[in-house]
Amino acid sequence: MPLARRHTVALVAFPGAQILDITGPAAVFTTANRELGREHYAVRIVSSSGEPARTSAAITLATEPLTALGPRAVDTLLIAGGEQEGIVAAIADRKLRAWVKRTARQARRFGSVCSGTFVLASYGLLDERRAATHWNACQRLAERFPRVSVDADALYVVDGNVWTSAGVTTGIDMCLAMVQQDLGASVAHAVARQLVVYARRPGYQTQFSSTLRAQGQSDSPYAGLCAWLSDNLNQDLGVAALAAQMGQSPRDFHRKFLAAMGQSPARFVEELRLEQARLLLSHQLSLKEIAARTGFGGAVRLSRAFERRYGVRPSLFRQVH
Repeated sequence: MPLARRHTVALVAFPGAQILDITGPAAVFTTANRELGREHYAVRIVSSSGEPARTSAAITLATEPLTALGPRAVDTLLIAGGEQEGIVAAIADRKLRAWVKRTARQARRFGSVCSGTFVLASYGLLDERRAATHWNACQRLAERFPRVSVDADALYVVDGNVWTSAGVTTGIDMCLAMVQQDLGASVAHAVARQLVVYARRPGYQTQFSSTLRAQGQSDSPYAGLCAWLSDNLNQDLGVAALAAQMGQSPRDFHRKFLAAMGQSPARFVEELRLEQARLLLSHQLSLKEIAARTGFGGAVRLSRAFERRYGVRPSLFRQVH
């Protein structure tokens, strides 16, 4: 297979597209080329009309027509997200639908960034697949497309040859993972450094921390408690202790917390502890000390909870971050 065919990256744009959903991935792949000193990736921005596309950021992008790329020419196909009007138009565009479906069947991998997931789902390309999209659209995606398994937490999801990301900057994380798959970790790290990405985030990292999610609910009666929890993770944080902190009975507290936060107090506390443990793994601390600081009590208990939540052992997580 010719080199150009193997490594052509087609980024689908449309009027109202989110510009970072296009330029972020484009920057990752072109920076990889510079790191290699050769054009491993041929990045092409295409649209149904081939005319300039005005993005949601009021910046117009030059695009090529779909006919400039035959279905067999594309190695990686990504659909951008964008404004609802643009997404609706892309879904209704029969020419785009036919081209994307043909190309996805031939491409080595295909996917979307942010709300581009809705385009793929409407084309039937995500049926019986796991997928990610922007946190604000997860429920809508799940309700509209019940055959799609929506992962509301992940930054990006890889299901076979289908790659979907949560939105905007997470498209960069996903494309860095693609570069690592293609060219190895050292090239992906070099690209991240050039783009001044603080840290390459794995797909299983959540879109929002539990603390931020709680603080975002300004009307929640437990917003203050959540902030207090973050500073007291090494304390006894059982239901009785938390109920006393709120001046409620344990039974009443458990019921009201579950209704307000959507999860039990125990589950919420464990998520806070795991998030803090994940941050502390970047420091030169032993697992025993991290476990003590985060209230797990011991390294074994921490390791089991960490692997259950993130699918990787703390020691391995530390090695790759």
